[in-house]
Amino acid sequence: MSPKSGIPKKSLMFFAGRAHHELADEVAKHLNVTITPQSAYDFANGEIFVRFEESVRGSDAFVIQSHCSPINQWVMEQLIMVDALKRASAKRITAIMPFYPYSRQDKKHKGREPISARLIADLFKTAGADRIMTVDLHTAQIMGFFDGPVDHLLAQSLLAEHVAATYTGEPITVVSPDAGRTKLAEKWADQLGGTPIAFIHKTRDPLKPNEVVANRVVGEIRGRLCVVIDDMVDTGGTIAKAVGQLLEAGASDVVIAATHGVLSGNAPERLANCGAREVIFTNTLPIDDDKRFPGMTVLSIAPLLARAIQEVFEDGSVTSLFNGNA
Repeated sequence: MSPKSGIPKKSLMFFAGRAHHELADEVAKHLNVTITPQSAYDFANGEIFVRFEESVRGSDAFVIQSHCSPINQWVMEQLIMVDALKRASAKRITAIMPFYPYSRQDKKHKGREPISARLIADLFKTAGADRIMTVDLHTAQIMGFFDGPVDHLLAQSLLAEHVAATYTGEPITVVSPDAGRTKLAEKWADQLGGTPIAFIHKTRDPLKPNEVVANRVVGEIRGRLCVVIDDMVDTGGTIAKAVGQLLEAGASDVVIAATHGVLSGNAPERLANCGAREVIFTNTLPIDDDKRFPGMTVLSIAPLLARAIQEVFEDGSVTSLFNGNA
């Protein structure tokens, strides 16, 4: 009996969780696809149910979910979506997490602590994800937690281009919020044309999360516009103190640029009143109108996500989106 040859074909299908409809719709628009219809609802006891309304057999499935509050609900929903796709015979499943959940728990500080970022990777691998796509991990080592390809997208160009266009001609110093992000500050400085860098040396009490005990500025910032960069802003306490410290040390003005606006509790009020000239985020996480204020700018990450999805689907190079530096 002679072998039968088929016609190879690829089908991109895009799926979205319920956490951030606006971002999912925008990514779908850039991809020129529709979000696959699904039934998704919660039972009375909080259990989540998902069923896709179209066949996904043999598809290249991309599942996007933004992990905002309540974070555990949205993590579970995406896991259930991935499991449903695996059981429905999707050919390849890419879990898109613009903000990687539990990324701050990437190592043990003391005994008897979890490494929850690794647990998240294990959960998605077990559920059936073949690939993970995310933006600006808290630490790059998290890529090694997942046993498969991880597309680590960088929002630096998006943020830096906005800063360069908005503050043309002003003397800029790029400021890292701690000594551990000086390499990122150097990349920012290069993109902004070789500006000086500085960092804030800070100490923390490990028993008091989200609280800085003391800090001091290291670097030349007097009379300069300081751009404080970070991957995320949660309660806003640390970065608000950094702004105050920079202004006291003689900075002419301060701009905050961060990828993920977690903005828990009264963080928006802290940021609005900290003295920063502008606070810039991307929309990896939803930022509701009640959390926005006149000095806040939210840039869309959707075009970058769409380009990365297209490269993965066409077996192209995601690294090429970042000049080989991803």
